[in-house]
Amino acid sequence: MDAHRTGRVSEAVREELSEIIGFELADPRLSDVVVTEVHVSPDMRHAHVKVGVEASNPQPNKALKALDHASSYMRHELATRLGLRRTPELHFTLDDHPEAPERVEILLKRARKTQARE
Repeated sequence: MDAHRTGRVSEAVREELSEIIGFELADPRLSDVVVTEVHVSPDMRHAHVKVGVEASNPQPNKALKALDHASSYMRHELATRLGLRRTPELHFTLDDHPEAPERVEILLKRARKTQARE
């Protein structure tokens, strides 16, 4: 698969996962989780998802466990929404980039504005 298509699919997966995690999952451990980046492998079998957790969350590993637990539901939703021939298996990791907390705040504000418009 070409790099351009992989990039488009990665961005589509990131947008849909942000919607699912932000508005559909009712797990309180995921209340401050934001999808910051997604890399889909060229063969579409794996998606490495980086998530940011607010600095106020003392145990970000619990959020990762909750995401792993809900991964089959999210994968099913991705298959339904995106209509891909092969839906990638989701692998979650914490985004430990130094600017991640600021980016999380920006993304949360953007999500809230989007939700308020609808």
